[in-house]
Amino acid sequence: MAEENAERPERESRPSPIDIHVGSRVRLRRTLLGMSQERLGDALGLTFQQVQKYERGVNRVGASRLFDISRVLDVPISYFFDDMPEGMSESPVSGPRGRMYGFAEAQEPFSAGVDDHLTKRETLELVRAYYRITDPAMRKRMFDLMKSLAPPEATFDAH
Repeated sequence: MAEENAERPERESRPSPIDIHVGSRVRLRRTLLGMSQERLGDALGLTFQQVQKYERGVNRVGASRLFDISRVLDVPISYFFDDMPEGMSESPVSGPRGRMYGFAEAQEPFSAGVDDHLTKRETLELVRAYYRITDPAMRKRMFDLMKSLAPPEATFDAH
């Protein structure tokens, strides 16, 4: 889609870290829902290849497209910007001739590395299997079991 790439300067050939992050959040939510790229594309009037490009950050997601994606994936638009890596949201956005845009206050950074584990296929399959347990009491027992098996104060850095 040409309009998503129109804003990108020609000298910049690599995707923006923000575009990559937004794309990874699209992929995370789509996978958590058990939705294929083809099915998401059909809902948006796109090919699965276009969805792939959004998810990799190759194509920038425009505002109206992000709005549509948020509706199909049933999340608020802010979801796509949650858990941004440390420092990414702190760097200023400069326009032509270095002018600064936006008046947002700096936000506290989120924990780095947490999103890596949340996007692993193993984690996504575990979450989907957990929510397929229809008996709430059984699901609660499974939750308690998982917590009891983990070492105290476990971090996401443990493999």
